[in-house]
Amino acid sequence: MALPVAFFAVFFAWPVAAIVARGLKADGAWQFGRIADVVTQPDIRHVLWFTTWQALASTALTLLLALPAAHVFARLDFPGKQLLRAVVTVPFVLPTVVVGSAFLALVGRGGLLDELWGVRLDTTVWAILLAHVFFNYAVVVRTVGGLWAQLDPRQEEAARMLGASPLKAWRKVTLPALAPAVAAAALMVFLFTFTSFGVVQILGGPTFSTLEVEIYRQTSEIFDLSSAAVLTLVQFVAVGAILVVHAWTVRRRETALRLVDPRTTARRPRGAGQWALLAGVLATIALLLVLPLTVLVRRSLDAPGLGYYRALAHADGGTFLVAPVHAVWTSLEYAVAATAIAVVIGGLAAAALARRDAGRLVRGFDALLMLPLGVSAVTVGFGFLIALDKPPLDLRQSWILVPLAQALVGAPFVVRTMLPVLRAVDARLREAAAVLGASPWRVWREVDLPMVRRALLVAAGFAFAVSLGEFGATVFIARPDNPTLPVAVARLLSRPGDLNYGQAMALSTILMVVCAVALLILERLRTDRTGEF
Repeated sequence: MALPVAFFAVFFAWPVAAIVARGLKADGAWQFGRIADVVTQPDIRHVLWFTTWQALASTALTLLLALPAAHVFARLDFPGKQLLRAVVTVPFVLPTVVVGSAFLALVGRGGLLDELWGVRLDTTVWAILLAHVFFNYAVVVRTVGGLWAQLDPRQEEAARMLGASPLKAWRKVTLPALAPAVAAAALMVFLFTFTSFGVVQILGGPTFSTLEVEIYRQTSEIFDLSSAAVLTLVQFVAVGAILVVHAWTVRRRETALRLVDPRTTARRPRGAGQWALLAGVLATIALLLVLPLTVLVRRSLDAPGLGYYRALAHADGGTFLVAPVHAVWTSLEYAVAATAIAVVIGGLAAAALARRDAGRLVRGFDALLMLPLGVSAVTVGFGFLIALDKPPLDLRQSWILVPLAQALVGAPFVVRTMLPVLRAVDARLREAAAVLGASPWRVWREVDLPMVRRALLVAAGFAFAVSLGEFGATVFIARPDNPTLPVAVARLLSRPGDLNYGQAMALSTILMVVCAVALLILERLRTDRTGEF
């Protein structure tokens, strides 16, 4: 635990504490009265209300559209199911900037809806809600569908034989068993939408602002660190409460249920109702998930002769100091470094948490590992500039700063992926190896590593995809001559002109393809133990 604790203390707790202290301390004294002054401002109250309201609406809409798909993937067997599962998961690993760009190409100025019917939905709440559903659809399908596939269908069939209608049997038997998984998925969707930044930044315009966007605005545009610090504390408390509830639901989910091999529960669709359900889910996936990405690719090809892609090879001297295509190689290099850091930190933390003799303090660190996913990435990025500017950790001019910020987001995914597999390793195998004279390092190499190698590769893949798309912190610390892909896309979208817009679509397409390839590799490596988030 020593290295993970030190890593999170230095590169997460310290930067966050530094920016909060910078904002709430004046003349050496804490100004806690500033908290009430900020949260009672009408515009801030509006931001808090919109942040909460849109997160609740996004969560409800995601559950409404994704639960039927969870049933289809859990209970029905049909050709192309594995490929469709990968397609459904692609949006989750896409950077939020790409999601925003895809919906901008669909519902924005000159988008598909604008071309066909003269309708624009950008800068409306519907564009934000649909983009959030697009992004979080796979969370519900994977989390709920993974448990649904392991529930014994004979329990529901027994209720049907005793006279219950299909709806009543599902409501009385299946739904109570699924409730912890549904609650866990809903809380994760709420967490991701509550802290939404890239999607709202691109689609919300000046009209809509979440806490994350407002923290960015107060920090980088208004330079009001005091208000930004207060909003950071508000978001920190809210995220902490969400994670506490999430941990409780996960423990409920891990209670004893009658589970079976998921490969034995899926059957070919039977009857008009099941075929209609399958057709409805396929149509939803096509319209909600595939269409925005298809429109994104189409908009990137609008210029004759791949003109937008060829323009990426030339620096214009305004938006970038280097050619935009340079961001591709920069992002890949940073993502590889961040993945290596995340695997080391997350792997050590998972190994410590998996031990049966782990104390309560160690188990409590498990919940803290999730905080970087919910705490303002903008705060972390700006905190890096404030806290890591003096020896012995003066890193503001170092290239390693960006991978460190990306690894903070990737490490929790490594822990969540490896922990269930490490806990499943029989402790007697380790004990037998130790009795035969193996050192602890050799026990790990000969016993644990062969069993967790595939989970380790899956964890590395997730960390790579997440690092590649990190935007909130990177936008502060990426150097002008070394922008990452998400930062480059955001800069292009912020400038007027068809060429800038087309280049943003082209870069977003490249980023989407890289993430999709990483995901398809993950699907080939996936096992039943490592298949869920």
